Amino acid sequence: MDRKIVIPGQLLSDKEKTAGPGTYVKDGKVYSLLYGIANVKNKVSVVPFSGKYYPSRKDFIIGTVIDVTPSNWIMETGSPYDGLLHVSEYPKRVDSSEMRGCMSIGDCVIVRVKDVSKSMKVELTMREPGTRVLTKGRIIDVAPAKVPRVIGHSGSMVSILKKESNCDVFVGKNGRIWINGRSGDMDHLAAAIEMIERESHISGLTDKVGRFLRNEPETVAESDADELIEEERSTLPAKEDNVTEETCRKVDALLDDEVDEA
Repeated sequence: MDRKIVIPGQLLSDKEKTAGPGTYVKDGKVYSLLYGIANVKNKVSVVPFSGKYYPSRKDFIIGTVIDVTPSNWIMETGSPYDGLLHVSEYPKRVDSSEMRGCMSIGDCVIVRVKDVSKSMKVELTMREPGTRVLTKGRIIDVAPAKVPRVIGHSGSMVSILKKESNCDVFVGKNGRIWINGRSGDMDHLAAAIEMIERESHISGLTDKVGRFLRNEPETVAESDADELIEEERSTLPAKEDNVTEETCRKVDALLDDEVDEA
């Protein structure tokens, strides 16, 4: 799969039928609608670098209780629209007088979006496996657009995060991530998640994150060393054959790493 950074209006394909999410068609050609990462396979799509979360039916999210009425918990969803959790959507029968004892203002809760009306009334439910009030751990916020990268292809990235950090991890579609474990493990995991958000555009990120969580040093392949030299040479004037001191230092460092590994 070909991945590259694109900007709005950039030509992506000459084939109109390949247009996917995050693109638009003009005069039979496909252009980027967003600033983000283009994925080119059978279809051309663009994943934005940033943007707000907009609730969709069946999304699992982490909401924060901001008000309690006689029949609803009102939750901030990380989007322009608050969510309503009706008392009937709580896992057990609750009287109005007991609602604040179950969930109060400021509580963070894993919920599922039950429905979204045309007027953007967001209905939530806790009658789904995995939904619950979060009483331990930490909440980390990332850009909602980076959530697919945190989850990874078929859950590959989030599996690495759980396995290598020894922490529980839940990734909400609204960009809120709950982690729970020992304090030091959570600190390390939080740094790994920051790395994913910061470097989401690079390839091989899952392996890099795994090495980071295992505290393994980064390795430079022989092909990378050749590429580094070629990049440095390309910056020299056309008629100059000398290699810069900076190149020498970089190559020496690479050779030293190879000796150490041997």
